[in-house]
Amino acid sequence: MTLILSNDDVERLLSMTECLDALEDAYVELAEGRGVTRVRSDCLTPTGREGAVYGLKSMDGVLPKQGIGAVRIGSDMVTWPRRDGKLRRVKVPAAPGGRYVGLVLLFSTENCEPLAIFPDGVMQRIRVGATNGLAAKYLAREDAKRVGILGSGWQAGTQLTAICAVRDIETIRCFSPNAENRAAFSTEMSATLGVDVTPVDTPEAAVEGADVVMCASSSIENIFFEPWVEPGVHLSSIKRPEIETKAIQRADKVVIHTRDATPMHIATKGLELPERTEGQGWAMTEAVDMAKLTTLPEIIAGKAQGRTSDEEVTCFLNNLGMGFQFAAAGAVVYRKAKETGAGRDLPTDWFTEDVHP
Repeated sequence: MTLILSNDDVERLLSMTECLDALEDAYVELAEGRGVTRVRSDCLTPTGREGAVYGLKSMDGVLPKQGIGAVRIGSDMVTWPRRDGKLRRVKVPAAPGGRYVGLVLLFSTENCEPLAIFPDGVMQRIRVGATNGLAAKYLAREDAKRVGILGSGWQAGTQLTAICAVRDIETIRCFSPNAENRAAFSTEMSATLGVDVTPVDTPEAAVEGADVVMCASSSIENIFFEPWVEPGVHLSSIKRPEIETKAIQRADKVVIHTRDATPMHIATKGLELPERTEGQGWAMTEAVDMAKLTTLPEIIAGKAQGRTSDEEVTCFLNNLGMGFQFAAAGAVVYRKAKETGAGRDLPTDWFTEDVHP
């Protein structure tokens, strides 16, 4: 039988701690060459919706240790509105009922069968948080207690959950341009984490004196700048553009997620993408030589050093996600779903065939 799960199922089955542990173990496999991952690819075309582009996105990876292969597929309507002075990448819920479309498919490496199918939304959020949390585990000071976060949207919550899982955090200050959003987010996360999360009126107020600064926005332009860098701080971003190049250059140690600098963009001839414009989005990767930087899997596997002193400024760029993460986290979800009876079974024959493909 092939298991069908919902986002609610995934949220119940995958805790942040479990995702941290699963990725940490899987990254050793990746660094040693036993796990494999493919760079994300986006097929991009115009649509009838003004200012929007259709994107068919896919990424995949295989974790032989767990006997799992995973494919993540997104069918996205993407826009780039300017909000609060920043150009942002925003997906539109264009599917019937005002919904998004993203799926994860898990396969067995032992007999090729489709094991499970579920939406990608909750898992992708948890795995982004866990990735940055693992970076903080190896790069933030052991005594880090104060966090400044820039952003109060969908990704920001798991960023805070992850940092609180790897460090004994006492205070968090949050800035985002929308005062109502940051106040509601701070109230919610204070209750969730049992840590005082305080909304502040400026980004400088959020980051000043922080041991860890986390960027968690939808901006494809800089939101953290070089003058704000302080000795001993750990900087963290969920996408390359968030941290100004000069600030990255101030760091003593810069670590990336993967050396794949950008997704493969296969676009209709003449299609203009704001994320490819100079000074924005993916174009900013050109200012950093990814080939010379250490990756997070290399540090976790002991092939490179993490933080070496309290005075070091460290920086982690979660520059690009990997399908491999969905194999690692998906293995946890599938195992626990089978143990607890979660989800719904459909006949595997519906997804296999007796005709040679």
